[in-house]
Amino acid sequence: MSEHHPPVCDYEGSDYQNRFWDEGGRDYEDAVEAIALKRLLPPGGTFMLELGAGAGRNTHRYQNFDRIALLDYSRSQLEQARNRLGDSHRFLYIAADVYRLPFVSGLFDGATMIRTLHHMAAPEEALSQVKRVMAPQGLFILEFANKRNLKAMVRYLLRKQDWSPYSLDPVEFAALNFDFHPKAVRGYLDEVGFAIERQLTVSHFRVNFLKRIVPLRMLAGLDAFFQWTGEVVQVSPSVFVRCRAVGEGRPAQGEGIFQCPRCMAQIPESGQDLSCQGCGTIWEYRDGIYDFRIKD
Repeated sequence: MSEHHPPVCDYEGSDYQNRFWDEGGRDYEDAVEAIALKRLLPPGGTFMLELGAGAGRNTHRYQNFDRIALLDYSRSQLEQARNRLGDSHRFLYIAADVYRLPFVSGLFDGATMIRTLHHMAAPEEALSQVKRVMAPQGLFILEFANKRNLKAMVRYLLRKQDWSPYSLDPVEFAALNFDFHPKAVRGYLDEVGFAIERQLTVSHFRVNFLKRIVPLRMLAGLDAFFQWTGEVVQVSPSVFVRCRAVGEGRPAQGEGIFQCPRCMAQIPESGQDLSCQGCGTIWEYRDGIYDFRIKD
């Protein structure tokens, strides 16, 4: 294991779901993201990995998949998701680090990472892990915060911000909160082995006064109309990318779906504490949640 490990953004104990989504005036953002996901998701699938699942806001939108693994670093967020979704065998709750995904290679035929990449100080490392656990031709939907958005370009022109929206380097506007240039993200995806199929721009009208005066249905409809422009240019604050896992890879082999994040030994799913036969680590299973977090 590498001595250096990227920092992880931890929402443990946060009221993020309630503060930001339920009571934060984000109905427009939620509605247009739902539209984008509906356009990009396949008609069906076997095993979906939801990275940065949080409290399960988007999980019901993956209803055409037989099983869904909800992964988040925060156990308290997963507890909220479990309270919302229940204990059905269809849902698998995993507390883990995206840089150390506790799954065998080639396991998932679908994956999403929505509002999560912007917390990644090492995006290529995170995306490389996602690629590793994808089955050949598995579908991956990525959302990222776009630094080359219209507002940032205007502010830069008026000299109201120092950083350039045109440079390929990420901008960290708050601790572990990054905006990325679309070309840079496309480069990350290509480098780790994802082939882009489609791009949608989302949240074109993320302006408070518009959200106050324009009915939600109308504003979401306008956004839906403009989402296709993402194939040509990306100037919205949010961009969705659908891509496929290409190159070398094979479907998962054997009975175990888990891989020890310490020694990479395969571990079967059991519904109880897991003992790694490779390094002896005990990975806790409590209240329906597997905990694979390594506290450095």
